[in-house]
Amino acid sequence: MFSQLIAQKLSIRFQQVDTVLQLLSEGSTIPFIARYRKDATGALDEVQIQQIQDENKWMNEFAERKTFIEKTITEQGKMTAELQSKIDAAITISQLEDIYLPYKQKRKTKAVVARENGLQPLADLLLEQKDIDPEKEAAAFINEKVITAEAALQGARDIIAETVNEDTVVREKLRKLFEQEATLKSTVITDKETEAAKYKDYFAFSEKIKTVPSHRTLAVLRGFLEGYLRISIEPMEEQALEIVEYLYLKGMSNCSDQLRKAIKDSYRRLLQPSLETEFRTNLKTSADEEAINVFAENLRQLLLSSPLGSKRILAIDPGYRTGCKVVCLDEKGELLKNHLIYIHEKNNKLFDAEHTIKALVTAYDIQVFAIGDGTAGRETEQFIKKLDLGLPVFLVNEDGASIYSASEIARQEFPDHDITVRGAVSIGRRLMDPLAELVKIDPKSIGVGQYQHDVNQPRLKERLDQTVMSCVNSVGVNVNTASKHLLSYVSGIGSTIAENIISYRRQEGKFTSRKQLMKVPRLGGKAFEQCAGFLRIPGATDILDSSAVHPEAYELVQNMAKDLDVKVNDLIGNEALLKTISVKKYSSEKFGEHTINDIVNELKKPGLDPRSEAQLFEFAQIFSIDDVHVGMEVPGMVTNLTRFGAFVDIGVKQDGLVHVSEIAHKYIQDPGEVLKLNQPVKVKVLEVDVARKRIALSIKQTETVPAHQPKRNGGNNFPSQKKEATPAATMQDALAALKNKFGR
Repeated sequence: MFSQLIAQKLSIRFQQVDTVLQLLSEGSTIPFIARYRKDATGALDEVQIQQIQDENKWMNEFAERKTFIEKTITEQGKMTAELQSKIDAAITISQLEDIYLPYKQKRKTKAVVARENGLQPLADLLLEQKDIDPEKEAAAFINEKVITAEAALQGARDIIAETVNEDTVVREKLRKLFEQEATLKSTVITDKETEAAKYKDYFAFSEKIKTVPSHRTLAVLRGFLEGYLRISIEPMEEQALEIVEYLYLKGMSNCSDQLRKAIKDSYRRLLQPSLETEFRTNLKTSADEEAINVFAENLRQLLLSSPLGSKRILAIDPGYRTGCKVVCLDEKGELLKNHLIYIHEKNNKLFDAEHTIKALVTAYDIQVFAIGDGTAGRETEQFIKKLDLGLPVFLVNEDGASIYSASEIARQEFPDHDITVRGAVSIGRRLMDPLAELVKIDPKSIGVGQYQHDVNQPRLKERLDQTVMSCVNSVGVNVNTASKHLLSYVSGIGSTIAENIISYRRQEGKFTSRKQLMKVPRLGGKAFEQCAGFLRIPGATDILDSSAVHPEAYELVQNMAKDLDVKVNDLIGNEALLKTISVKKYSSEKFGEHTINDIVNELKKPGLDPRSEAQLFEFAQIFSIDDVHVGMEVPGMVTNLTRFGAFVDIGVKQDGLVHVSEIAHKYIQDPGEVLKLNQPVKVKVLEVDVARKRIALSIKQTETVPAHQPKRNGGNNFPSQKKEATPAATMQDALAALKNKFGR
């Protein structure tokens, strides 16, 4: 229905949009469409398909609202051809609501009371702006409810004020003024300066709404909602009044003063508050979307973090007083043994801990150590390294591990173990396969993003679920080892079918063929079509079952092999042979060039995990903020990206902040342009605030300025970038956001 409009808005061909909407209506998922229906969609990617889905949803909501407004006005008997034409011409919700405003059921406004008192004719007379004496005319409207001429004029002005407020032209012009000139201002509420200390940068804040970044918008709105800040959104009042007076005043007359008073009242009492609410909502929505985009991208990078793969792991959840929980895991992540050691006490327990670790390494043929990077993480790392066992030691981000360990999911997996054991297991499994473990945790608990508690929660959940599904399907899932939670994110499956797959696997044994999936209860033809290509069966009877080749294309691959006079198994991985395949020869109405190219590429390296293997990272020999000094250069790991900068772990308990202006010598607007989550970087310490536990860092000051970029302003390139560091974007402002990072 909306294909043409969506195509125009997104600059995508009508046929592509129409095809996507048709596939979505048939129950196809975005990952499936992007991967296995490229020929039909013209190779649209997941982002474009998601945009089409979002636009279609918005247009359906718009159409429903439009229908409701038409119905309401018609039922009132007030629909005219002109009004219908205006409704048909409306292209935004704001335009629709402006048209509908005069017909909304109102509470008893001042204008309603004035009309009930018979003052509409006086208001009309003033609006005509004839050469009359307003007070003399008003005297004719005195009655038991309107006892003076001034009261009559006031009532007439109330009617005019409401008329001006409901004027679609006035609202549209003022809306444009707000868009270009309105300023977001905030001031601290009197006597709350101490309580509102964390919002100090916003005690006297002012910035044009068209330039204010999302993180500052969300910070100001949070201060407002918490009752610490008073905010306003408006342009210069004189500009707004000038626009309205131009539309209503016909020149100088005896009625001009009355109209000016009515217009000022209309603006202050009705128009400005209404538009301020509208723009505050729009600002919040825009800031939410920006923050959600940041969160979704960070989550994607975290989920696609490099896995170590199948190794026998000794994982440790560190602790001081309560000790360190140790678990041994096999190559599949199954718990073999758990133990408790105390290594942070100078007594016999330290000797016992050394003996225990060495014994466990030998008994369970341990290949790798995984240590949680939270409290006592670095000290535990040093203890293990001093044992000199010759095994790699990984510090693992444990954000969300405590959430998992206390969850129903963890209780189901380990009903006979306490939360400390579950947390240690999660740390070890996260090193093996971050994606498989992180899908068990609410994405909001993982600790990436900015202001995630302040944004639209249903929208955040929707986007994060989409992101998790996209990541799971891009990697593929081993149907014989995947957990219920991992399977539930596979295209076309969901929690019920995922549970049925687990039950089938438990009762019938491992799957040996994708065809067996059809025997799983409730996994019908459509679900099979959607999920089969993303489910892998290593060691299957048919080698294609372990690849990303969809079963619907098996016959095509068999024909390729037959034409080359080899078996399908001989075709796998044989790049020389695969290069001889003519794409055009096998193109048909069912399989086009995009699909065939994908198949050939998959046959070169079937089932290849797109993620790189995890690499060891070494921190400097610093363990607390007291060891950090201005000027030192140390290695670090990017742990979070926001629009205002990057948080970097340098091996102490507090992540440092690299403001966006300190990331690169070239101008960048978004840290994500040059940095990724879990990226190793070298940083220089710019500032250390021990009392507030804050560290300011720079990446660019550890690098040489490129020769083609001359130094300016004392070596600080690109003044426009420095301008971003306004008082509200200083380290204090940015680090306030860190408190939103689940206490990290």
